Amino acid sequence: MPRRLRPVELDFTESAPLRLVFTAELTAPPAAVYRSLAVELGSTPAWFTAVTAATPTDGGAGRTVRLRGGIEFRETILASDPAVRYAYRVDETNAPGVTALLEEWALSPAADGTRVRWTMALDGNGACRTVMRLARPGVGRSFRDAMRSLDRRLTPARLPSPGTAR
Repeated sequence: MPRRLRPVELDFTESAPLRLVFTAELTAPPAAVYRSLAVELGSTPAWFTAVTAATPTDGGAGRTVRLRGGIEFRETILASDPAVRYAYRVDETNAPGVTALLEEWALSPAADGTRVRWTMALDGNGACRTVMRLARPGVGRSFRDAMRSLDRRLTPARLPSPGTAR
């Protein structure tokens, strides 16, 4: 049964007792990355394998996300700045021990595409925080795999230049 979490705001990304922050550089432009994160929710499982379903709710003001293993989130979108930032607060979840959770995807232009910074700001009981600290390497690996997959999806294969041997 879902539990209601403590409502937090965007500043929670700086004040949360536990923050997991990961970055990646994609060759896709910021607008395309943002569209995949914030607009084309139904495609999320195709590039982020930890996600089994993502659907908009409340006329686009929220989302419902399901992860492998049966974890579910009901979320409220707190920031939706095209090509710059997408952030949401988890309002309800069946994840044990979590008391507050906010995620922010910050996008910035990079030399050849987009720098993505994903921040997971979390509060929970001691066991939850310990598990999440221990899970950091796996969560980071999942993020990096998702970003590589998203970049492949958004960046068409380049044909060899004329006159080059392949």
